[in-house]
Amino acid sequence: MSDRRTPTWADDSELHDEYGYGQQQGQAQGQQQQGRQQYADNGYSQQNGQHQQQQQQYGHGNQQQYAPTDEDQRRYAQQESLRQYAQQAETRPRVQPTYPPYQEQQAYQGGYVTETGSWRFDVHDRTSSYPDQQTYDTYAPYDPYASYTAVEPEAAPASVEPEAESESEEKPGYTLPPVQESAWAVDGGRSKLLGRWVMLCVLLIQTGLSLRLRGTAFQDEALYIAAGHYEVGNILNGTPVPGDFEGYFSGYPKLYPVLAAMVDSVAGLAGVRIVSLFFMLGATALLYATTRRMFNVRAALGAAALFSVIQSTVFLGNFATFDAAAIFLLALAFWIVVRTGRSHILAVVLAAPPAFLAFGTKYAAGLYLPTLVVLAVLTTYRYRGLLAFARGVVFGGAMLAMLVASYLYTGSLGGISQTTTDRAKGADTAATILQHSSEWGGLMFLAALGGSIAYVIRPSMGEMPWVDKQGPGRFRRISLGVVLTGTALLAPVYQIHLQTEISLFKHVGFGLLFAGPMAGLGMSRLVGPHFRHPQLGIMLYVLTLVFGMVQSQQAYSFPDSKEMTAILGNMVDRKGSYLAEEHEVPAYYLRDKTDYDQWQSTFGMDYKDKKGKQHSGTDAYSAAVKDAKFDVIVLRGTVTPEVDTAVTDALRGNSHYRLAAVSRFTTSKGDGAFRIWVKR
Repeated sequence: MSDRRTPTWADDSELHDEYGYGQQQGQAQGQQQQGRQQYADNGYSQQNGQHQQQQQQYGHGNQQQYAPTDEDQRRYAQQESLRQYAQQAETRPRVQPTYPPYQEQQAYQGGYVTETGSWRFDVHDRTSSYPDQQTYDTYAPYDPYASYTAVEPEAAPASVEPEAESESEEKPGYTLPPVQESAWAVDGGRSKLLGRWVMLCVLLIQTGLSLRLRGTAFQDEALYIAAGHYEVGNILNGTPVPGDFEGYFSGYPKLYPVLAAMVDSVAGLAGVRIVSLFFMLGATALLYATTRRMFNVRAALGAAALFSVIQSTVFLGNFATFDAAAIFLLALAFWIVVRTGRSHILAVVLAAPPAFLAFGTKYAAGLYLPTLVVLAVLTTYRYRGLLAFARGVVFGGAMLAMLVASYLYTGSLGGISQTTTDRAKGADTAATILQHSSEWGGLMFLAALGGSIAYVIRPSMGEMPWVDKQGPGRFRRISLGVVLTGTALLAPVYQIHLQTEISLFKHVGFGLLFAGPMAGLGMSRLVGPHFRHPQLGIMLYVLTLVFGMVQSQQAYSFPDSKEMTAILGNMVDRKGSYLAEEHEVPAYYLRDKTDYDQWQSTFGMDYKDKKGKQHSGTDAYSAAVKDAKFDVIVLRGTVTPEVDTAVTDALRGNSHYRLAAVSRFTTSKGDGAFRIWVKR
């Protein structure tokens, strides 16, 4: 026999008596065997009639013996037994029965129990009804007369409690955490943490590249720091400022120069350069945050990595001029515009102060303010619709109001026209400017161009294909790529208009800041989904790094003035008049012994000689040297060659001067020397 337990409705004697088995058990068994033999000999029709007669007999006995109340109780017991057996059967493996059935069959009520423990009827006109779907599914494979009859469950007695959960069902000891679909395409906690660690490495590399540049003060650095000291004195003590700094500075002299002077008083030139390094590191970090907000972590790391090693970023990270502060303020305004894209339209006003300060710090930064206004529209159009245009108007109006207020407060800013809008035209050709621009930022620009094209074709790479349809529309993608990538061309195009490449190597970095998000996206697409081609991204980064290292070192190679200033320290005082080709450098280093207005540059001068004749240009320098106006003359022959030639000719055979010293130096362009003449 099978080890399956037969349910109570199959072997309970009291249930058998319901059909008259208690009185006629032996007779029923004999009739069953005889019915089988007759079925085999005489056919189905004879057995069917006999079965109907037996049913009538059993039914008649049932009506005579039992009361309705007992029948209800037995029905409940039968259903409960069937339910328990069905639950146990679900946990056991099903075994398909084999026929003929097991020999040791127990015949009850014209049926028998199979080897699988299920009930099977032999009477063909008998229908087995099951009260619920689960029981029907359990026994239907073994019962050819099975049918499903929905029966409303009867309320169980109060004493009956649900069975406790089987102790054999053990809970798993460990559950694996859910695996992310793509940690780089979704800003999850893991991707953010990993991105920050990689970003820290990027900033450390940028710091090392900038700090490796060493040298004495450049003439612009010396000029701005020295002017800052005079501006601080004017603010605190009301002392007059020697010179019209507002008339020819490329930024408002009471902003960055004052900050530089305050730091210089505490930490010297090295401290001021460290401030510039912090500004550039901050700009790189803000570019990372902006790109991550616009795209994802991978694109953000690509943008920060490329921007951190280009020539202008490395150079300005150790250069004490307006540029580093202006780039940081533009990056801050850029981040605020993107960060508040889903906020109220008035939140964009927060970007107006840093954008205005960027323009005040460096007038050339005003070239990029229209880009910020357009971005104020593009970054929110997807969420605000036509209100995005109102956001751009609010942002532009806030900046304009600040510019008007500053003009009314400060008065004329002649430096804007002299150094930016109406700058004197040079002789550099468009081909030369484009060639040098491509050398200083061409790789990053190409990455931005490729990223823009890939972004227009497809908004995402397909690491998660279901995200493809969630990106912005094609028109917005085209507009964003054109605005960001095209901004990198503003500085070269404008300086082609001016026909000069003065400071172009610095201004290139301003435009590449805005092209950074598209360049990071291009680098991400170059690597491919799931880092399919990481070697391509590494190659692009390494090439950009190598070019940035070499170019920044060449640009940072200016004359070492340490020996020259040491010689002049023994020759100057507060009573003399001094001519120097780069007078800002000795004026800065020797500001404790001389005043700024004692120094004369070689960039332009008007002079009235002893006979009362007025001279200008190179004639003014020749006449002043012949009259022995200057106590010390310092020339190196490369900054203003025409004036140097005129002064040298005037010194030749002049009995008022003698050559006192020659200080030699070496730059990336070759060897040179400072020649110092002293009045006899």
